[in-house]
Amino acid sequence: MEGFAGPRQLRRLLDAVVAIGSELELEEALRRIVQVATDLVDARYGALGVLDETGTRLAEFITVGIDEERRAAIGNLPEGHGILGVLIVDPKPLRLPDLRDHPDSYGFPPNHPPMRSFLGTPILVRGKVFGNLYLCDKSGDDVFTDIDEELVTALASAAGIAIENARLHARVADLALFEDRERIARDLHDTVIQRLFATGLTLQATVRLVDRPEVVERLERMVEDLDVTVRHIRSVIFELQTARLPGNSLRQAVLALCADSARSLGFEPVVRFEGPIDSSMDDHEAEHVLAVLQELLSNIARHADATDVQLSIVVGDGELTMSVLDNGSGISEGVMSGRGMDNIRTRAHRMGGDVEWRPSPAGGTLARLQVPLK
Repeated sequence: MEGFAGPRQLRRLLDAVVAIGSELELEEALRRIVQVATDLVDARYGALGVLDETGTRLAEFITVGIDEERRAAIGNLPEGHGILGVLIVDPKPLRLPDLRDHPDSYGFPPNHPPMRSFLGTPILVRGKVFGNLYLCDKSGDDVFTDIDEELVTALASAAGIAIENARLHARVADLALFEDRERIARDLHDTVIQRLFATGLTLQATVRLVDRPEVVERLERMVEDLDVTVRHIRSVIFELQTARLPGNSLRQAVLALCADSARSLGFEPVVRFEGPIDSSMDDHEAEHVLAVLQELLSNIARHADATDVQLSIVVGDGELTMSVLDNGSGISEGVMSGRGMDNIRTRAHRMGGDVEWRPSPAGGTLARLQVPLK
């Protein structure tokens, strides 16, 4: 042992613990942990590798000391082989004067800066390894000391608490969002739908008092529009009450994709939802639906010369139906036999469904995807 940490080092450790404990957002907390660990032991490079759900490889790798240009030149981030993998297999502090001399060293990939001295330690959250801290190149070409190891180990313990705190904060935010969803759903049901329903009844009663056919027709169309609006609002209410917590929203992803497509189409598609869209399928199935939609919109932008696209996604009777209608020039045989269309068919079949294209009576093309729901 080289003695104990002095007052100055303990002060630096205390400042580091306070710094990481003040972060409530998980992503920012992780970055702060790497930065303060690097500063604490005067390391030139630092990284925090977050383990995946299996605990056998790295799913995320946050670095300090390597700029974005160098990081991009290195290429793919490490997954936990070589020295990095040693801490995954044997989660305890590891200190090396020269990591290149270790038997498990794989060397560095192209464009990676040379590194020599190494100090690594696991970060535990509730007794389970969350990830590992990796520090390289002690300043002044020195090696990391016993005291450095003690300081980083202590910091890793505090980091585990900070990470758990950030997770709990995120959970509280999710619960608050869930409560807001419930409140909005109640307001929509108790106030908005009831008023629309009352307005519809009033218009229906007014129809019987009108003699002019054109006015009767207009009032009946208004009643139909109100019925459609009520169905849409009820669909939104269902989504608000059954949305996954936390989770990804297919509805929001579709709207975002359509908004992005406006740059290539020259306009934004009109979107209609009906039924419990978000709760109807898991994330993997939703990815297939989004990929199909993206390919359809891309084909319309490249080939259809359309000025209008109507998108409808309906969930009901045990299946999801997505219809994309454009007013363009139609689909040629070359497009129908292209790789994009083959990809769409493959995705539809993987979900146990089917996809079809047919001319629209008003011109253009109607594409329809139908998949069963589990």
